[in-house]
Amino acid sequence: MEEVYAFQVKVRGDSFNGHYTNGISLANSESVRRCKQVYKDAEKTVYEADNYKVTAYHIPKGNVTQCYTVFENTSSKDITIDLLSSFCIDNIEADVLHRATSFWSAEGKLLTQKLTDLNMEPSWNKHGTRIEKFGQIGSMPVRKWFPYAVLENTATGEFIGVQIYCASSWQIEVFRTADPVSLCGGLADFDYGHWCKCIRSGESFTTPRAVVAKGKSLLEVSDKLVKAQNPRIADVDKDMPIIYNEYCTTWGNPTLDNVKKICEALKDTKVRYLVIDSGWYKQPDKFWWDTIGDWDESPELFPNGIKEMTDMIKSYGLIPGIWFEFEKAATLSQLYEQTEHLLKRFGDPINVDGQRFLDMRDDWCIDYLSRKVIDFLKKNGFGYIKIDYNDTIGVGCDGAESLGEGLRQSVLGTQKFFKKLSDEIPSLVIENCSSGGHRLEPSMMELVSQASFSDAHECKSIPVIAANLHRVIRPEQSQIWAVLRAADDIHRVNYILSSAFLGRMCLSGEIFDIDQRAWDTTHKAIDFYDEVKHIIKNGVTTVIDCKCNDYNNLTGYQAVLREYGDEALLVAHTFENGSNPEIDKYLSGYNIIDTFGSELDGDFRGKAFFLRR
Repeated sequence: MEEVYAFQVKVRGDSFNGHYTNGISLANSESVRRCKQVYKDAEKTVYEADNYKVTAYHIPKGNVTQCYTVFENTSSKDITIDLLSSFCIDNIEADVLHRATSFWSAEGKLLTQKLTDLNMEPSWNKHGTRIEKFGQIGSMPVRKWFPYAVLENTATGEFIGVQIYCASSWQIEVFRTADPVSLCGGLADFDYGHWCKCIRSGESFTTPRAVVAKGKSLLEVSDKLVKAQNPRIADVDKDMPIIYNEYCTTWGNPTLDNVKKICEALKDTKVRYLVIDSGWYKQPDKFWWDTIGDWDESPELFPNGIKEMTDMIKSYGLIPGIWFEFEKAATLSQLYEQTEHLLKRFGDPINVDGQRFLDMRDDWCIDYLSRKVIDFLKKNGFGYIKIDYNDTIGVGCDGAESLGEGLRQSVLGTQKFFKKLSDEIPSLVIENCSSGGHRLEPSMMELVSQASFSDAHECKSIPVIAANLHRVIRPEQSQIWAVLRAADDIHRVNYILSSAFLGRMCLSGEIFDIDQRAWDTTHKAIDFYDEVKHIIKNGVTTVIDCKCNDYNNLTGYQAVLREYGDEALLVAHTFENGSNPEIDKYLSGYNIIDTFGSELDGDFRGKAFFLRR
């Protein structure tokens, strides 16, 4: 049975579906049943009711199908919609659901469940819809779940998967009343995300897009979805240069002396960026975290101005970078009290753990940030910005017909400012960070050169998280931290540096204090990264072999194989009781061109292999 592209809509006032779904799902309502198909071609299907028209786009594009939906009000009165799907696929024969879960410092863990384990087998008389609905509410689009789902038919070995391009609240539904299964999703609806939209007479609304792919394995489908992402990568960043971020070195105290020590250590390496993280704006007698929002450079850290530091960094042949969290205002900032420019809910400022949120729909806020961020970057010669975002707006905000619509508009305002940064400084490298990976979502990833993969900066789970992300973002954008400490033994150095070959290499830690052996090893890792980064960038991940499910108590091993033409990169890590892993099967048929790391004859070792047929 062939899958069918369809749509879901719920017009306020129309009847809800039966089958015990009201309050769980708005799908399959009277609003869908009132529509008649009036046109169809390879790229779209058009449906009409007596007072509106729905066009469901399903555009083949390379190895994927791009989907979005347009609702047009053809009546003389306003229409409010409580649901409009970005995509809907009916007639899917499947028995397994794959999802990518996510919490702070545990991004992308794969969850695979049989539909029967979700209690989704049809009833005895095909009555009573079965629904698995999941998503994310708020402005951190990767929280609990990635906007990603893949259905598998174990009988035929066929897979179909989707990613939603939505940085605000979103949802995905898998449902069936009888066989087969339907998969739909998009903006979180009114019941789930307090979203509705009033469409005026003669006007229309277009959903965020989604991308659908089919294949013969989970990794094949994931690779097609990931490669459909079209990121804006600055020219200077296209060859995947190495980053050094000083956060895990100075911990919010980036003095000129500290930065000079780092520059001296990085001299004559292939590191291109030196990124100054949080704390550069701290004010006398105030903790730096509490002054976020004013963005005045610290007179204590930089008595002669921050340009003295950027000039020094440039003198070492490095590109200076800087950290901002410009969508927030903390308690001790002046901006915190300017509530007319901050997001509110039911008239009160939204306050999360001592921070408030700028209303990114407000022209005043955009003008303010243009001065405080864009002009600051230009004036001081920064070529790199790390944009952080450390908590969520939640269900939504005032200023639109629903809290969820207010949230959607505000998040679009943020994305518009990201684009403004790129337009005004075309050479600027933008890093997407949100307490690590809370914004590793396609529409955000398309606006940036790279992203922080996680805040698990020094955890043993780094290689596992880094491998997880191959299913959802491009490895060439996935910045993997390798934090080096003077007390590290050589196996720990190899373990952490090998992890960096699963994405973009980012160094941190006291590189000026590590011993010569560790520093020589770091140089070898940098050279090895240079040898294999074309595989990281262009390859296909064909194996992620890891059976460990407890990230705090890792056992066994992990092997990740990424292939590109007649070359491949194999990255292996052992965990507790994981020595001498069975990786020969992944080396078979290849010649070993080069290696980096420790022998895998003990626990918590890392080794990478550059292979060629």
